[in-house]
Amino acid sequence: MLRQLYSHSVDTISTAQVQQQLNQGIALLLLDTRSEAEYRVSHLPGARYVGYTDFDLSDLKDVPPNTPLVVYCAVGYRSEKIGERLQKAGYTKVRNLHGGLFEWINQGLPVHDAQGQTTKVHAYTRVWGIWLRKGEKVYD
Repeated sequence: MLRQLYSHSVDTISTAQVQQQLNQGIALLLLDTRSEAEYRVSHLPGARYVGYTDFDLSDLKDVPPNTPLVVYCAVGYRSEKIGERLQKAGYTKVRNLHGGLFEWINQGLPVHDAQGQTTKVHAYTRVWGIWLRKGEKVYD
C-alpha cells in the first residue's frame, strides 16, 4: 500500500532508525503533520505539532535549515507532502517516518497525549484504521 501511496520525493526513515537515533541522543525534531484533533489524541513523545491543512512555514522560523527533521502523519502521505514543502523552503535533512504513526504503534512504541503515555491513537477513518493493529482506536 505504501509503495503506491508515496511519491518517494522525501527520503524515509524507519521506526527502528528513529528509536535508535533518539536512544543515541541524536537531536531529531519530530514534526506531526496530522490535524490538531489527531495530535491531541496522541503523538510521538516530544513531537511538535505543525499540521497539514493549516501548515505554515513561519511556525518553524526558529528551526535552522540543517536541523534533522522527521515528519509523520498516520501512514506517511500527508507528511511526505509537508516534507516536500520543507525541502523547497531549504531544509536539508528532512525524512518521512515510513508507515507513520500507525507503524510506530504497530511496533509497540509509545505515544503520548497532554497527560503522558497513552494507548489511544486517532485512527483517521475506519477505512484507514484497519492498518492499525495495536492501540485503542479513536475516531472523531
